[in-house]
Amino acid sequence: MADPSSYRPKPGQIPDSPGVYRFRDEHRRVIYVGKAKSLRQRLANYFQDLASLHPRTRTMVTTAASVEWTVVSTEVEALQLEYSWIKEYDPRFNVKYRDDKSYPYLAVTMNEEFPRVQVMRGHKKKGVRYFGPYGHAWAIRDTVDLLLRVFPVRTCSAGVFKNATRTGRPCLLGYIGKCSAPCVGRIEPEDHRELAEEFCDFMAGRTGTYLRRLEQRMRDAAEEMEYERAARLRDDIEALKKAMEKSAVVLADATDADLIAVAEDELEAAVQIFHVRGGRVRGQRGWVTDKVEDVTTAALVEHALQQLYGEETGDAVPKEVLVPALPDPVEPVQEWLTGRRGSNVSLRIPQRGDKKALMETVQRNAQQALALHKTKRASDLTTRSRALEEISDALDLDSAPLRIECYDISHLQGDDVVASMVVFEDGLQRKSEYRRFQIKGFAGQDDVRSMHEVITRRFRRYLAEKEKTGEWVEEGTEDAPTDTAALTDTGTDTDTGADTDGGTADGFKDDDGRPKKFAYPPQLVVVDGGQPQVAAAKRALDELGIDDIAVCGLAKRLEEVWLPEDDDPVVLPRSSEGLYLLQRVRDEAHRFAITYQRTKRAKRFRSSPLDDVPGLGETRKQALIKHFGSVKKLRSATIEQIQEVPGIGRKTAETIAVALAQAAPAAPAVNTATGEIMDDREDEAPETTADASGEPVPAGAPDDRRGQER
Repeated sequence: MADPSSYRPKPGQIPDSPGVYRFRDEHRRVIYVGKAKSLRQRLANYFQDLASLHPRTRTMVTTAASVEWTVVSTEVEALQLEYSWIKEYDPRFNVKYRDDKSYPYLAVTMNEEFPRVQVMRGHKKKGVRYFGPYGHAWAIRDTVDLLLRVFPVRTCSAGVFKNATRTGRPCLLGYIGKCSAPCVGRIEPEDHRELAEEFCDFMAGRTGTYLRRLEQRMRDAAEEMEYERAARLRDDIEALKKAMEKSAVVLADATDADLIAVAEDELEAAVQIFHVRGGRVRGQRGWVTDKVEDVTTAALVEHALQQLYGEETGDAVPKEVLVPALPDPVEPVQEWLTGRRGSNVSLRIPQRGDKKALMETVQRNAQQALALHKTKRASDLTTRSRALEEISDALDLDSAPLRIECYDISHLQGDDVVASMVVFEDGLQRKSEYRRFQIKGFAGQDDVRSMHEVITRRFRRYLAEKEKTGEWVEEGTEDAPTDTAALTDTGTDTDTGADTDGGTADGFKDDDGRPKKFAYPPQLVVVDGGQPQVAAAKRALDELGIDDIAVCGLAKRLEEVWLPEDDDPVVLPRSSEGLYLLQRVRDEAHRFAITYQRTKRAKRFRSSPLDDVPGLGETRKQALIKHFGSVKKLRSATIEQIQEVPGIGRKTAETIAVALAQAAPAAPAVNTATGEIMDDREDEAPETTADASGEPVPAGAPDDRRGQER
């Protein structure tokens, strides 16, 4: 715990001007970002007597080890820079709203030749028109199903669209009149885009003009005695009115506005937003946040506005934003919103009438959301704190292990040996910090040796990062440069890949404070295993000179906790929250490791000798297999016969022949039910059989494979 006076700036050193400041911890990680109209006055508030500070502010300043600031010319620039840094550094002590769910949007891909209507979640893409968010995806599909009768816009995926174009036959929606079938040329691209524009106009709330136009066309058709066309237009009008009824009118003056309400207590706050377009509620969303410092309602509103409109431009920012409290000062925020929209934005508190009544409805939603969240999480907060305290007491640690890393080894009978590293902070998963390893130091099955290699590689990288930032100098060489090469990990660490839980780090970065590989040490290392694995992990740390990180192991058989150099395990009660947390950490490491191992194994099974031919892409590989039928037949073909495949010249044919001649032939496929060897069914991948679960298994592998897999 740091003393704030140790890093307090000298008197007069802080400028009395607008700016943005950052607090960093001892590892140079940014833990808090703030802005101020006067940096001198704002920062002075943090260096008061600790007893007078808010408890969360006191925790922040004692966790920090330094403070720095950047001066800007206006408060609007400070607002924008604060938002950018919060997004970049993800500080742990800042107010960060968490979506209580991933809200679906109705999206129209206007960036494609034939725009498509679909449900989308996640980050918004350039060139796509979004409507919503909606509470449920089925609500979007119901609305779209009604509107496709009037606006038969494409809704199919790219694969379905290409297949229909190739075959010349549209999908079912094209046959029943709910798609204009641009895939088979029933409508020109320009006409289809105009149809998509009309769909977007209707969804944006410009409904009255279009309905009046349809009603006039219906009357004209009736006067011309084209009763079938008039009947179709009548049904179209009814479908549109039914779609409009799904969102009730709440503001009679066809207002475009966002209404933001906040419900809060001493610990947390919930924000609810209603998106009103054309007087109708077109979307709703909610966020919940921890109140890390003593923050006011106005400050919560300001943070909500930053998150809501920080990456929006144009019409996505409405003309009017109604809030329960105005930021102080309000002018920079209003100017910032106006800049995002490109025209004037009104930011105010509703005082009377329909807008005040609707704001009360939004406020009730926020209060209900906070109550529901606290019901779910109150026990969880208490449980996590108790679990960390129990672990600290059981392992005789100096403090609760706020960061826990767990390692597991996975393989299949000694093949594809991999390891995983999962991270829990404050008792919660930190999936962006997960890492995966391939064991490269030796071949075969040796869990103890594998664990030693993984721990060595992970903490060698940590020491390299400390040396890079100047936090650590090798003992006895204070006056000489450290041999960085000796600290560089020569193994292969896989940080992202097929597993969606993989990390998102981009490697070492020069700018401190950003996420880095292995940059931060844990307070506790947990290994999946017993005394041998724990001893290997401890030996790896000792060899690197690290003595301030605790190590333990959790054995599966009796769920015993093993400590280094102890002959007897620590037995936690079965009802212990600490044991339950350790089990969760261990099981997550096992899941992450075995997922990676299975991915590697499946990739190896799908490999082909043709993969090693330089310059041979997927298209020509498929052409070769299609022409010859199998790799076996291709291997026996002459160079002249290989040249008969379109796109294969003599030089490429010679390269293919040499590569196949050097490659060992694949094992034959085996029917595990009859024992029959099926040589004539060899294809482009090495032959495999399948187990009961449908996973590929090498020919000749034992049937009890799952019992051999770790």
